[in-house]
Amino acid sequence: MNLRRLTCGCLLLLGWLTLAAPLRAADQATWNPETPEQREGRMKWWRDARFGMFIHWGLYAVPAGSWQDKPIGGIGEWIMNSANIPVAEYEQLAKQFNPVDYDPVAWVRIAKQAGVKYLVITSKHHDGFCLFDSKATDYDVVDATPYGKCLLKPLADECRKQDIKFCVYYSIMDWHHPSQTRPHDRGYNPTKIVAGRKTEYMDYMKQHFRELLESCDPEVLWFDGEWCDWYTEEDARDVYAYLRKLKPQLIINNRVGKGRQGMEGLTKGGDHAGDFGTPEQQIPATGLPGVDWESCMTMNDTWGFKRDDHDWKSSETLIRNLIDIASKGGNYLLNVGPTAEGLIPQPSVERLDAIGKWMQINSESLYETAASPFKSLAWGRCTQKSADGSTTLFLHVFQWPGDGQLLVPGLRNPVATAYLLADADKKALPTEAVDSGICIKVPADAPDPICSVVVLKVAGEVEVEGTVPGQQADGTIKLQAIDAVCHGQQLRYEAGPQRNNIGFWLDPSEWVEWKVKIAKPGTFVVSAEIAATDSGSFQIVAGDQSLSAKAPVTGDYGRFQTVELGRLKLAQAGTISVAVKAVAEGWQPFNLRSLTFVPQ
Repeated sequence: MNLRRLTCGCLLLLGWLTLAAPLRAADQATWNPETPEQREGRMKWWRDARFGMFIHWGLYAVPAGSWQDKPIGGIGEWIMNSANIPVAEYEQLAKQFNPVDYDPVAWVRIAKQAGVKYLVITSKHHDGFCLFDSKATDYDVVDATPYGKCLLKPLADECRKQDIKFCVYYSIMDWHHPSQTRPHDRGYNPTKIVAGRKTEYMDYMKQHFRELLESCDPEVLWFDGEWCDWYTEEDARDVYAYLRKLKPQLIINNRVGKGRQGMEGLTKGGDHAGDFGTPEQQIPATGLPGVDWESCMTMNDTWGFKRDDHDWKSSETLIRNLIDIASKGGNYLLNVGPTAEGLIPQPSVERLDAIGKWMQINSESLYETAASPFKSLAWGRCTQKSADGSTTLFLHVFQWPGDGQLLVPGLRNPVATAYLLADADKKALPTEAVDSGICIKVPADAPDPICSVVVLKVAGEVEVEGTVPGQQADGTIKLQAIDAVCHGQQLRYEAGPQRNNIGFWLDPSEWVEWKVKIAKPGTFVVSAEIAATDSGSFQIVAGDQSLSAKAPVTGDYGRFQTVELGRLKLAQAGTISVAVKAVAEGWQPFNLRSLTFVPQ
C-alpha cells in the first residue's frame, strides 16, 4: 500500500484537480471502447458484493517488522524501504520463505464464513517479488524459494469452488527490477527509471499481466505504486486498454492511473483510466456520489504481517465500518497479513468470525443494496433496495432507543410493514406517521449489541423531506458541519479524527449554508470552531443580517479553536438561511467545524 497518507490539509486537493484535461468522447473510445450499458453489466457483481478481503503476503512476512534484530518503524510490507535494505540482502529472504502451512481451502473458508464476496491478493508488491510462476523473472516463489510452487493458482481455483471472486493486486513501482533505481541513498520510494529502460519494464509488466490472466484469470486487477513520476496517465490508458483487450470483463481500480488513491475516487466524466476509486484507511464522510469506490483498510496498523503490531480494531468497529461504507454506496476491502508460514493471524481470524456471525443474520441488509437516502441518522445508518414499485429500507441501529421509539426523520412514504431482520417470523412492528417522519415502536432490548437491523418496507421511491435544525430549549442554535450544504466543486465535509469539518475551501467563490428554524428571535453571540494556518476574512450571513470576521491562526488544519465572532440580531421567527462566505480580498483557506448562536 502507499505510505503517503493524505491529510486533510486542503491545499493537497490542488494536485488532484489538475491531473489531466478531460478527454473528448472520441479520444476515450480509443482506450475504453465501452457503452454505459456494457459498463453497468461489467460492474454489477462488484457493486453488489460490498465486502472483500485484501491479502498482503510476500517476503516481508519473513522479517515480520524487524531487521538485524532491531524493530523497524512503519508498515510491514515496506521494510525493504524503511530499513534501507540492499537488493542483494533482501533477495536472501526468498531462501527462507517456505509457507508449509499455507492452506488455500482454509483461507477461502475463513473469508466465505465472514461473508466476503471477493478476495484480492498481492501478486507482486513494491519489493518486486512474485507469488506466481513467471517466465519474465526468476524472482518468484517457484524459482527462488524452497516452497517451489505457485501460490496464486490454488487460491484462485479454491475461490471458484467456494463461489468467491478471485482478484489480484499488482505494484507498478518495483524496487528490485533493474530498470528502476533508487532516488537517493535512504530508500527506494519513489523509484526513478533508468534511461532507456522504461519500455523494457512496461513490456515486463505486460508479460506478468498475460501470465496472471492465463493462469489465475482474476476478476479485478488492483494496481498500486503509480505515483512514480516516470509513469504517466498516457501509460495508464495504454495499460488499461491492453488489459481490457485481454479480458473485456476485467475490472481495474483507479490506481492504474495517476495519484487518486485518496478521497477523490474517479471523476464523473470518466476521463481517467480505472473503474473505481480507492480511499485508503478512511471512509469518505458522504461517500463519493456518482462514482464506484472501495475503502481498503487494515485490522491493525499494518498491511503485511508485523509480529509486534497488536493494535487490533475491535469487531464492533469492523462491523460498523462495513455498514457505514455500504450505507454510503461503497465496498469494504478488509486486510489480513499472513505469516511467512502461511497462516492468517489468529486475531484476524477471530474478528472475521465475529463479522461472519453478524452477517449470517444480517447480510441481506448489505448485499445488492444502494446508499442511504438520508443525509445523516442520529442512531445509525441505512441501506436500501428497490423492486416492483416499493423500497425496502434497512435501518442499521447502533444506538438503540431507550424509549422504544425509533424515528426515521423526514420519511413521507406510506409504510407497508416493519420488522426486525433477526426475527425469523417477521412479526410486524407498529409504525406511525408523525410530523417529523415515521416512528417505529421497537422492543426495549436491542437484538444485537453492535448493530440491530430494522426492516422498513414502503411504497414507491423514498421521499425524504429535509429536516431543518432549530433552537434548543434555551434558545441556542448549534450548526454542525455535517448538516451543511456545500455550494461549489471542491468544498466538502470531511470526517475522521480531528476532522468532522467543512474543508478543501480553496475557492473563495464557494460557500456553505444551513437552513435554520427560528422560534425565539433576539440578539445572539456568534462563535465558530475553526482551524487555519493563516487568518482569512469571511462573512456570516443570517437572513438579512451579516457579520464580518477573521479566522484565528491555529497552526494546523486539524487544530480547532472556538472564537467569538460578534453579535447578530435575528428579529423574525421562521426559517432563515445561515451562510458562511469568503471575502475574496484577504481570503485564506480554513476548516470549519461548527457555528453556535447563543442568545444574549
